[in-house]
Amino acid sequence: MKRRAFMLSVAGLAAGISMLPQVSFAAEGTIDWYTSSDSNILDFWTNTVKPAFEAAHPEFKLNLVDAGDGAGIIAIGERAVAAKATNTDPQADFFEAADPLLPAGAIEAGIFVNIKEAGLSNYDKVNPAGIQSDYSLPYRGSQVLLAYDTTKLDPANAPKTWDELVTWIKANPGQFVYNRPDKGGSGGNFVRRAIHQANGLDPSKFTVDNYDETFGNEALGNAWAILSDIAPSLYDNGAYSSGNTQSIQLLAQGVVTMTPVWSDQILQAIDQGVLPETTGLVQLQDLALVGGFTRSVVLETGTNRDAALKLADFMLSEEIQSAILTELGGFPGVSWDHISPELREKFADIIPQQIPTFPGGAWEAAINDGWYRNVAPNVDRTQ
Repeated sequence: MKRRAFMLSVAGLAAGISMLPQVSFAAEGTIDWYTSSDSNILDFWTNTVKPAFEAAHPEFKLNLVDAGDGAGIIAIGERAVAAKATNTDPQADFFEAADPLLPAGAIEAGIFVNIKEAGLSNYDKVNPAGIQSDYSLPYRGSQVLLAYDTTKLDPANAPKTWDELVTWIKANPGQFVYNRPDKGGSGGNFVRRAIHQANGLDPSKFTVDNYDETFGNEALGNAWAILSDIAPSLYDNGAYSSGNTQSIQLLAQGVVTMTPVWSDQILQAIDQGVLPETTGLVQLQDLALVGGFTRSVVLETGTNRDAALKLADFMLSEEIQSAILTELGGFPGVSWDHISPELREKFADIIPQQIPTFPGGAWEAAINDGWYRNVAPNVDRTQ
């Protein structure tokens, strides 16, 4: 997947924002839209969403602006809070990816629209698993899957539970690889799926603020035992790839038969010919591997609030939700029963019964440190 070449530094935020393209901000009917996502997302909006939306709503125009990173979006949100205090225009209408809790106090200040109560005609189609706040709209998702070579593994025999996967790994030594958990989310979320397995398949046991050393050692220790058990059966007698991309490369080269991958990255790799059409995809059905949603927010105080809500509603249409699957390689933000039967059939093996998540915070450091110490003590973390 194409990734951003550089990020704005926090120190350069003010300068970065002042250097945004000199367009006619707050023009009536021109939706000022900002993203902090990777360049492939901006490309998708530029080449797919913008022309489709403007064709459906010729009275509106989309002004697409790259905010740099998450800190850039927060800075624009802070500008909106300040503008509200002086009853001036925030010069922003729509954030493609944002947390309405940031900047702190924005919801209380009345900066963001309550999407649930905004009257979107398509809101009832949203996947309930993606709803995190009434003030944000989950419009796309991504999840870790298992990709495999169907010329070596019959799809009928592809593992669909964790126990089946472990059995397959041990029966096919050297044919499975995952990346180090601090080097990419596909391997990191494979490790988290092992943690879920070791803790009763209950993701709710882990929250962003419930880590402590005693609980962490107990909960993670059981997972380290699971991962240590399969380590000798992995690629090259217990080697780990250096990231998401290298795992896909090893699969493309035929070095391994199966590896965990991000859904959007693997679907794009197949579409672009990096991987052959014979690449199979499967999701575990006892408890899926970890994933998540990207959520948009609409600014209540924006000059084009109502137009931005029409854009939000348009993003939930079957046309755009299907394009998220076929062109972007992401997962829909709506429930799968609102996707065409043809696409549901095509992606049947990767439709999750649920989309588990795992908190960051102190858990992330504990997982990375614990994995190196207990599962891969011979791996040099600096390389």
